[in-house]
Amino acid sequence: MSLEVGAIVEGEVTGITNFGAFVQLPEGKVGLIHISEVSNVYVKDVHDFLKEHDKVKVKVLSIDERGKIGLSIKQLTPPAPAAPQPKPQRPQNENRERRVGVRTQNARPVSPLTFEDKLSKFLKDSDDRMLDLKRNTESKRGGRGARRER
Repeated sequence: MSLEVGAIVEGEVTGITNFGAFVQLPEGKVGLIHISEVSNVYVKDVHDFLKEHDKVKVKVLSIDERGKIGLSIKQLTPPAPAAPQPKPQRPQNENRERRVGVRTQNARPVSPLTFEDKLSKFLKDSDDRMLDLKRNTESKRGGRGARRER
């Protein structure tokens, strides 16, 4: 049986390096499992996942013209299920203040903003930020664009 890309074969780990593991395949051929193809999780050290003389099932990823064989264990294992992301919780007071028509202490009823109101508020905030940035930049340059005499 000759090896071809996509084939799933069993082999024995013959050596481990910092960049992957070498596997003895049928017909006396040797392939490399790159560190990125060892597991679905981050692999800092291949020794944490594989030991010499381990029997492993691998998928042939590539065979180049010089006979180098690229292998993968990762592509044979199903991806780990994603952990559910917890929803960020807002403080209870914030929820109350956002509701339309709900009065808080010394506050007027909150009404939804129109698009024009939101745009106006955004432009004002943006202008304030730009003014602060400009002041900060000018103070570092020596102020008001005056050139230094040499």
